[in-house]
Amino acid sequence: MTQLSGKVIVVTGASRGIGLAVAVRLRDEGATVARLARTLRAGWHEGFLDLPCDLTQEQDVDHASGQIGGQLGTPDVVVSNAGAFMLAPLEETEPSDFDTQLAVNLRAPFLVARAFLPSMRREGRGLHISVGSISDHHAFPENAAYGASKFGLRGLHEILREEYRGSGVRCSLISPGPVDTRMWDRADPDATPGLMPRKDMLKPDDVAEAVAFLVTRPPHVEVDWLRIGPA
Repeated sequence: MTQLSGKVIVVTGASRGIGLAVAVRLRDEGATVARLARTLRAGWHEGFLDLPCDLTQEQDVDHASGQIGGQLGTPDVVVSNAGAFMLAPLEETEPSDFDTQLAVNLRAPFLVARAFLPSMRREGRGLHISVGSISDHHAFPENAAYGASKFGLRGLHEILREEYRGSGVRCSLISPGPVDTRMWDRADPDATPGLMPRKDMLKPDDVAEAVAFLVTRPPHVEVDWLRIGPA
């Protein structure tokens, strides 16, 4: 029996990158993992319950939470990981770009929390993990849209932590530094002065390890905020 045997865990944005690494790590620890992402095919694949879901759409998120509740029951853990990334100076950031970053990085986590946390509160247990970024607490140039959305996510986490205090539901925020995923492809950090080379970045498995640490804390321990970064 592995450490998370019997636990039901939801991971959003789990088709690739950090989300996929987290889902694999938690599955390998024995958890039953439901993955949510737009590009997934519905059904059981490689030990995951996969549900295609546009996390920015209330109807999609509510349908997915209903499917998970009906098949697996109330989750023990929700890892709200899905995100979008862009770099652009303010003057080159279109309002539509700003709206997209807010939709994926802030509206989607709001909808996920709203869909899953009430049932977790009713059962008096559970852990909600928000995956943020170094940009949720440090201002960088060319981050008007992305940084604003991640600062907003950190604010949402703080409010959830206060609203669910004493309910048995714990809330944690993990803020990784740069992680080598496909999100960096357009920015090409290896050829852009001032950006960290990809070889020096964290790997998705590093973030998965940190998530596993949070998930395996005993119920009386709440880790409010965990920051990790390249050495």
